[in-house]
Amino acid sequence: MTAFDDLDDYFALPRVSGLAVSPDGSRLVTTVSTLNDKRTEFLSAIWELDPAGLEPARRLTHGLKGESAPVFTTHGDLLFLAVRPGEDEGKPPAALWRLPASGGEAFEVLAMPGGVTAAVSARAADATVVTAPLLPSSAGVDDDKARREARKENKVSAILHTGYPIRQWDHDLGPDQPHLFDLGADSDGRRDLTADPGAALREATFDLSADGGFVVTSWQVPGPGSAMRWTLVRIDRATGERTKIAEEPGADLEHPVIAPDGHALAFTRETHSTPDSPPRITLSRMRFGEDPVELTADWDRWPSSVAWTPDSSALIVTADDGGRGPIFSVDPASGAVTRLTDDDFTYSDVRPAPGGVIYALRSSYAVPQHPVRIDADGTVTELPCVDAPALPGTLTEVTATAADGTPIRSWLTLPAGDEPAPLVLWIHGGPLGSWNSWHWRWNPWLLTAQGYAVLMPDPGLSTGYGQDFIARGWGAWGGEPYTDLMAATDAACAHPRVDASRTAAMGGSFGGYMANWIAGHTDRFDAVVSHAGLWALDQFGPTTDGAYWWAREMTEQMTHQNSPHRSVGEIATPMLVIHGDKDYRVPIGEALRLWYELLTYSGLPADDNGESPHRFLYYPTENHWVLAPQHAKIWYQVVTAFLGEHLRGEPARPPELLG
Repeated sequence: MTAFDDLDDYFALPRVSGLAVSPDGSRLVTTVSTLNDKRTEFLSAIWELDPAGLEPARRLTHGLKGESAPVFTTHGDLLFLAVRPGEDEGKPPAALWRLPASGGEAFEVLAMPGGVTAAVSARAADATVVTAPLLPSSAGVDDDKARREARKENKVSAILHTGYPIRQWDHDLGPDQPHLFDLGADSDGRRDLTADPGAALREATFDLSADGGFVVTSWQVPGPGSAMRWTLVRIDRATGERTKIAEEPGADLEHPVIAPDGHALAFTRETHSTPDSPPRITLSRMRFGEDPVELTADWDRWPSSVAWTPDSSALIVTADDGGRGPIFSVDPASGAVTRLTDDDFTYSDVRPAPGGVIYALRSSYAVPQHPVRIDADGTVTELPCVDAPALPGTLTEVTATAADGTPIRSWLTLPAGDEPAPLVLWIHGGPLGSWNSWHWRWNPWLLTAQGYAVLMPDPGLSTGYGQDFIARGWGAWGGEPYTDLMAATDAACAHPRVDASRTAAMGGSFGGYMANWIAGHTDRFDAVVSHAGLWALDQFGPTTDGAYWWAREMTEQMTHQNSPHRSVGEIATPMLVIHGDKDYRVPIGEALRLWYELLTYSGLPADDNGESPHRFLYYPTENHWVLAPQHAKIWYQVVTAFLGEHLRGEPARPPELLG
């Protein structure tokens, strides 16, 4: 038996995320999330790791509501975000706390009426800049507190918008707006560095120079209609003077990181997509006072994270690559790319340290996220933290060949034993993504423990295989992405451990779109599960939270040709539809229309008594992912019951908590 055989055991597994290293490289911390006593929420605590990999990890914080986002100051103190509710405070927002390097108890550094959402400290100066929201009409922090209390007392939740967007993923935007505040040695943290920013800092990322003298942040500016784009802005910390230092009308410039020597800046450049071409992400470098230089124009991969080495001699980046996510070094002068890791893992939270050492988290579909040290000679050492769970099967790769000769690779999990297992095709979201790292929410081992083989392919539009592969099916989702998935399924069905006579297809977001498309274009599967799937593209486009991005990608004709709802009459496979009401990326209207049309127009409509083989699992309080552990548990219970009914002939048994 493994933890994947019982959902309660699975959700009780500790989860590692985030990493912070002190400027001198002597201290390293991560966060570990565990279930609360009621098993209704994951709470994170900060744990200290031994950089040498000799001593076990030790827990540093013990707050009832958890701690997150650790960052070290130049003196080695640890800053973090935490909620510390008092007896009469209700549920206050997160505040900034400090745990001194010299020892003792943590204490609150900064509380803001709307909470503190992020903090960045200078490497070589006693300076910290934080992000915190203010209402647009507030004349300072004290006035902001009074205005928030007035809204609360009068039970006002209305928001008056003058621009786009108005919501993001699972939360409404406004009425407050993010600001940057100075928390230097001579400041109480209430000095606003970004007076009247409007919506410019929503979803922005920023960095603080090593000497604490200036900030560089991504800065959102509106375009025609509902469009927007990202520029880069430099802000002087002493005066608040704001200067736009880089912009490009046809691209988003984001994720700025300042060289430790203060002379240069690195950032990502993502071109705006069109109906004829997907976006392209490259790495750029700019010396202050000079024009930006595109470093990786000839590198056929997309940088996904960027960091400088402490001596400013190299850029350390990650990128999807063939179902993995290695670490690379990029020469900031020539743009030459050197691969630093060569294993079956995907790296994240990469933190370069003095002496050529790099700390990072890594994972694969064989092991969850865990901290490692990469030495200058390339040696990778696992650091003691959380034990990896035993797996209920094995992981292998399968490569199919598309009709045009393109290789389509997949991960395939196989349950223990020798008997052929029913196959579940699990399609990733994005669509610009890859099945290349451990995912606690979308985890194949929970199905594998129940005796299913799970196929996780990277079809056209997936990252890690080059720009031409991303272009496969661009503007034509029902083309190569669909045929690539069918080719991958054919290859998996040829595996001796797979029972090709019992198959299902499932996916979420874009994977839900593909599940909907598959249901209307083939009857080869015995069941289809569509989570947060796009159904009617003409309806989805204007109602998603980023309609301007969608409008760049597909013409009206493309939308018409690739909309799954046009094939509802061809659906002859039982479908399980799943959706959360608070999903703003794929609005609930997609599922509501799909459900109605399944029962009314599909090849398996409801009978005279209103019964059909289709099912709809609806979450009034959940978002795009279904995150609450009790709801995620029900998600897996309903999915496995649906698969068991249609692939194994088992009686349908919905969870008791569904009534």
